[in-house]
Amino acid sequence: MIPFNEWKKMDIRIGKILDVDNHPKADKLLVLKIDIGGEVRTIVAGIKGYYEREELMDKKVVVITNLEQKELRGIKSEGMILAAVKDDKVILLTPDEDIKEGAVIQ
Repeated sequence: MIPFNEWKKMDIRIGKILDVDNHPKADKLLVLKIDIGGEVRTIVAGIKGYYEREELMDKKVVVITNLEQKELRGIKSEGMILAAVKDDKVILLTPDEDIKEGAVIQ
């Protein structure tokens, strides 16, 4: 178990996917441009094969915004989108109502 004050250090926000590209060096990765509220981040996600580009465009997702940047096959990822797995399918976490990008998850 992690202490509650450790969990509170995470900055989790609503983001809006603005652009989706295939990763040039990885078959299972997508490169996403996500607006997290006045700032656009590049996030590399292993969701290719689960979602089509059209499904992802303008989709609101839940993003951890204060993780250390990580380079994935030559592209820096500036956050992480949250997802669950059901029966070998990746399901992105999304808000159930329309909410502005940048809204903080508490």
